[in-house]
Amino acid sequence: MLKGFVFDLDGVITDTAQYHYEAWKRVAEEETGIVIDESVNEQLKGLSRMDSLNTILKFGHKEEAYTDTEKAVMASEKNDYYLKLIQNMTPADILPGMKEFLEAVKAAGYQTAIASASKNAPAIIERLGLIRDFDGIVDPTLLRHGKPDPEIFERAAALINLDNSEVVGMEDAAAGIAGINAAGQFSVGIGDPRILEDADLIFRSTNEVDLGAIEAVFNTKDN
Repeated sequence: MLKGFVFDLDGVITDTAQYHYEAWKRVAEEETGIVIDESVNEQLKGLSRMDSLNTILKFGHKEEAYTDTEKAVMASEKNDYYLKLIQNMTPADILPGMKEFLEAVKAAGYQTAIASASKNAPAIIERLGLIRDFDGIVDPTLLRHGKPDPEIFERAAALINLDNSEVVGMEDAAAGIAGINAAGQFSVGIGDPRILEDADLIFRSTNEVDLGAIEAVFNTKDN
């Protein structure tokens, strides 16, 4: 029986990818001389801060050039830039259709949680005016493994006191869908069906996400 929803943040509720890109691009160029482009940025989606930095360093063939301490400083600088950029976020930055979808989910009595690798998720949710729409937000600092490991989705379900079989997980990245599936949750992908082919249900855009459609497919699979 469906009782709750677990949401990724970036690409599902809002889109801060451009802010991350601008911050990483600045740090990479200033501190390492590495120039990244949008193709590299695509690889960073859903990754933790340190995993993102390591991906950039690998791209620039400098993965062994810095100590852990130096990398921690760069990651901190990136976060400082990023925090300045997101200060301008408002409810207008909620992706199309998601405010209405969240309202429908809460009106139907479902529990909700955020499963994002971003340590800034609470601040972003606050700026979007959605803090009361979620019953829990996973603290990524407590995680031992990143996506596609199921840990973050399992913790999100536990936060709202639900069994994984009672939860729908919503993601826009293949790694996220893999994590949801590994957790034993019902996976809903938002984006390109070719990339999200392993999802139980796929919507091409946030504007198409429909609670009734999710409930119908979830109940069919459940039976």
